[in-house]
Amino acid sequence: MTALSILNDTFGYPDFRGSQAEIIDQLAGGGDALVLMPTGGGKSLCYQIPALLRPGTAIVISPLIALMQDQVAALREAGVRAACIHSGQTAMEADRAERAFTDGKLDLLYVSPERLLSPYFTHLLTKAARHGLALFAIDEAHCVSQWGHDFRPEYLKLTFLHEHYPEVPRIALTATADETTRREIIANLRLEGARTFISSFDRPNIRYRIVEKANARAQLLAFLRAEHAGEAGIVYCLSRRKVEETAAFLAASGIRALAYHAGMDSPVRERNQTTFLREDGVVMVATIAFGMGIDKPDVRFVAHLDMPKNIEGYYQETGRAGRDGLPAYAWMGYGLQDVVNQR
Repeated sequence: MTALSILNDTFGYPDFRGSQAEIIDQLAGGGDALVLMPTGGGKSLCYQIPALLRPGTAIVISPLIALMQDQVAALREAGVRAACIHSGQTAMEADRAERAFTDGKLDLLYVSPERLLSPYFTHLLTKAARHGLALFAIDEAHCVSQWGHDFRPEYLKLTFLHEHYPEVPRIALTATADETTRREIIANLRLEGARTFISSFDRPNIRYRIVEKANARAQLLAFLRAEHAGEAGIVYCLSRRKVEETAAFLAASGIRALAYHAGMDSPVRERNQTTFLREDGVVMVATIAFGMGIDKPDVRFVAHLDMPKNIEGYYQETGRAGRDGLPAYAWMGYGLQDVVNQR
């Protein structure tokens, strides 16, 4: 079994793109890697294929339940033995995944950094290590940086992996990280010996447009009706209240819009996400909690009704458009009040 045969037979792609083959060789051979690759560039294959080449279970550390569920569903559909353990599961679902993990019956297991570091899970990790640990993949690695746009303090404790399992290769992945953030990732995750792979961040299929706010919702509605009627897209707002109000406004205006934010009931939030992923022409109005790792290729636009916190965040969020390589748009309404709000 080779990396190329897995790419062809399991994932259905004819050839590797960019530096994927090099990264896979590095990891499959037992080396560490830091990977910066734009959204839609194929980051997940860089650890999924080595996970199938190496003995044991690969542990993928992911910051969002939505990201885990999306990737596990796609892997299972491809015939890969994958599971996740998270707080949204029933006790029976979590127990089933834990048993499969400790029995060595999984190729990949997805967990959050908080769960990974819990005493109970570290005990499971010790038991599972008897069957082998293929690798550790630290997804959305910019979360380790206090300079980044989505800092998660638990990521700072992931040096645990290097300290307790120094022989297990690690890969840290992100779609964007400036030089300061890269230095923090390397230092905080103890990746000093890792090879760094940086792909081009150019997304030539995305057209960017920024307009001065007059009546932002009306401007957004005009943009959708004129250029994106019936197409899938994401509208980002700063607050939960604004998410709900904007979704209601768009729905009342004949746009099939749904809301997503962390304050919603989990079943409703998950149902809205599933609808967005599986059905055509749905517009998701959300806080930035939505979209990380979501693999929907035909998002035709990403709109911002509020200015993002920084350029890294803006790049991450707009990068969720046009993952299929077809033309897509990034639209933002801008006003001086945005600067005041962010400060």
